[in-house]
Amino acid sequence: MTTGETGFSDVMFDLISVRYHSLKAGHDYGQHVRDARNAGDEDVATFFEQVMDEDSRRAARCHELLRELTDDEDTGSTS
Repeated sequence: MTTGETGFSDVMFDLISVRYHSLKAGHDYGQHVRDARNAGDEDVATFFEQVMDEDSRRAARCHELLRELTDDEDTGSTS
């Protein structure tokens, strides 16, 4: 794997970045849900909840992939 300027492989760095941004966005969307509910717009609140759920699933998938990459590195696998 190519190692970037961080000392981590580019792929690992990219997965960490996507996971971070997905978690951060999910946190921010919580405020969007509250804002929509405070404005009485349940359709918009539901939309933001769906987006938040998508980001949560995205972050979880990144975590799984990172675990697989880490396990592969620990065992010396190149798959």
